[in-house]
Amino acid sequence: MKEITPPIENSFVYSCSSEEKWGYDQFVPDHILAFQVSGETHVFNQKGTFVLKKNRMLLAHRNQFAKSLKLPADDKEYKAVSVIFKTEDLKKYAALHSINIHKKYEGKLTAVIQPDVFLQSYFQSLIPYLENPEKSTNNMSFAKVSECIELLLNYDCGLRDFLFDFSEPHKINLAEFMQKNFHYNAPIENFARLTGRSLAAFKRDFVHIFNTSPAKWLKNKRLEEAHELIHKKNKKSADIYLDLGFENLSHFYTAFKQKYGVTPTESLTLQK
Repeated sequence: MKEITPPIENSFVYSCSSEEKWGYDQFVPDHILAFQVSGETHVFNQKGTFVLKKNRMLLAHRNQFAKSLKLPADDKEYKAVSVIFKTEDLKKYAALHSINIHKKYEGKLTAVIQPDVFLQSYFQSLIPYLENPEKSTNNMSFAKVSECIELLLNYDCGLRDFLFDFSEPHKINLAEFMQKNFHYNAPIENFARLTGRSLAAFKRDFVHIFNTSPAKWLKNKRLEEAHELIHKKNKKSADIYLDLGFENLSHFYTAFKQKYGVTPTESLTLQK
């Protein structure tokens, strides 16, 4: 299995795998445009499941939680190329082209797109940047990102509102948000950001609402959900631990035993 992921400051990411695997990150900090070279990517968020098939693109808005499952094709090959639209690059492009968007984008946060010939050719042109990231200068990378923006706007001028939305999440109901999103494995800072709060304000409001810290509540909530799925819906630990935000099966087993005094398998035996 091979994974080529340039440093975070780079704007282009190439993913290659020979086996089914989940994506590492579950928070989308910047707009992303992904092109599926082979295999499939299944993206899960609050709006449903999006299936990115070969030769299709997926455009995802920044500031959202999402999980991705990478599925190799029949020949055991998975390849995807992504362009990261960093906010500073978008603001620079907007300034150069006198683009001023003053309203918050209210449309779809994720969409699967059929690329035109220009966009397909564009992703082919990224190969040298992906294979030689150390030789790419900031100016070269910005030129390629700008080219991608031009092609997207030529493909659909309505994407202006999507791309140049620089607004940040507004303050929302924290309790409701946490009940809907506890299963995402992301740093507390990301939960704070998506609820429109600073980290300090998030922690303060969280303790006031739940009478415990965010980390403790998340762990306990995920374990309670796991217990219910195992005992009432006959789910297996191996099938749910990732869905519930645990990093690996061993971590899940350890946490489960710490809370319930027995492993998931032992708890089923005791129930009989």
